[in-house]
Formats: sequence, C-alpha cells, structure tokens
Amino acid sequence: MDFYTEAAAGGRRIVHRHESGDRRNPAAGIRMKEETGLKKYWELFITFAKVGVMTFGGGMAMLPILQREVAESKHWVNEEELADYYAIGQCTPGIIAVNTATFVGQKLYGMLGGVVATIGVVFPSLIIISILAGLINNFSDLVWVQNGFAGIQVCVCILILNAVVKLLKKSVVDKRTLVIFLLVLAGGCALNVSPALFVVLSALAGIVLKQLEVKKA
Repeated sequence: MDFYTEAAAGGRRIVHRHESGDRRNPAAGIRMKEETGLKKYWELFITFAKVGVMTFGGGMAMLPILQREVAESKHWVNEEELADYYAIGQCTPGIIAVNTATFVGQKLYGMLGGVVATIGVVFPSLIIISILAGLINNFSDLVWVQNGFAGIQVCVCILILNAVVKLLKKSVVDKRTLVIFLLVLAGGCALNVSPALFVVLSALAGIVLKQLEVKKA
C-alpha cells in the first residue's frame, strides 16, 4: 500500500509518494511469513515440551495433561478427536502419548508438525534422564526418594482417572456405546491380552451394532 505526504516549497504544494515496505523490499514480506511459520512451530514444540516435562509415571500419565493443553487450552483438537488418537496410538508401536502428539502435530501442520510435536514431547525426558542417569543409582535406595515416588504415583492415578471420566462422558452417549464399554471393561479385567485387540474388536462392534440399529429403524 502506498501513502502520500504534502510539503510546501516556494509557495507550491508538493506531494510525495511513498511506497510501502513490502513493495520496496519484497524480502521483508517473505521474512515476516517465515517468522510467522517459525512461531507456530515453536508454539507447537513448547506446548508438547510442557506436556513432557510435567509428566511422571509413563505414557498413560501424559493423557490428562495432553487433554488439558491440546483440547481445553489450545483447542487444536476436540475431545472426540483426542479419544480417537488415543485409540490409534494404543494400536501402533511406541508410547501412546508420543503417538498422540505425532497425530496432533500432523493434523495441524503436516509432516513437519508431526516431527516437531514428537521431538517436543520427548525432549524434556531426554534431557532429564541424561542428567539423572549417573545419579539415580546413588539416590534410588534412599527412603525419602522412594516415598516421594510413591506419592507421585498416587497423584498420577488420580489424573488419569479424571481424564477417563471426562472422556467417558463424551464417548458413552447411548446404549450401543454403553454395551461396548461394559464388554471392554469386563474383558480388560478378566483377560490378559493386547489392548490393540480390544480397540479392533470395539471398532467392529460399533459397526455391527450401528448397522443393527439402522435395520431396526
């Protein structure tokens, strides 16, 4: 966009035409776009790094923090999508929370977004473990350290339960989903099989039960 200024010289009015910065310097506009692109990837990295650094107790313990940061705070995905990512992440190799981070990053910014989110969620653990690796053997036998980790594990259980309750309200919405929930709950308590099997069977059950409902209608 151009703008104009006026000046008086010898009784005459002179109008000066000024070109905008982008027209005079196209590189400035390109640089601004690059900075905006880097900013979104940095925000993605920092968000998942916060998830990684605040997690104690393994991949499942990340789920409530992921829910808070990604769904409730950033609104990058809704809770139904997050539940789908959990299910897919449980069926694929790797830690469920890391897989979920990859899915969210991929959805937002493509392949590079998936890579950035994955690096972000594992980066804090990598640094902390590298620092503590040489020290943990010296402190693991201390009573206060063991008691501290016992307290952390209790807290993690509550956080996971809270996330489960929130997802349960969004997922179990009718008789069909209630039946699937009860069957999976019973199977999970009674059988020692891979969680991926429950995910696959639940998907098939959802399809079959929905088709039966359609036929009855």
